[in-house]
Amino acid sequence: MRWWRFREEHLWTFLRGREIEPTNNAAERALRHAVLGRKSSGGTASEWGSRFVGRVLTVAATCRQQGKDVLEFLTKCFRLHLFALPHPSLVVQPE
Repeated sequence: MRWWRFREEHLWTFLRGREIEPTNNAAERALRHAVLGRKSSGGTASEWGSRFVGRVLTVAATCRQQGKDVLEFLTKCFRLHLFALPHPSLVVQPE
């Protein structure tokens, strides 16, 4: 199978599954604050900083999707880290 046929097939996945939205509006809305923040701040000065910001923004977006308080979750993570205790998970366990 040619590479473009493989990609073309995946372009129409949303037609076969009702649970798949045909747009990426939810993802764009979740990233909007990060993009605006990067534009106004000029970004980061290092690869480490870029990874840190990306990870914190991922945690924040996941907390919002799960209805968790972002500041409360991050505070809990930092406190547990100080005492070398296991960190909380954002992975939803199947019932």
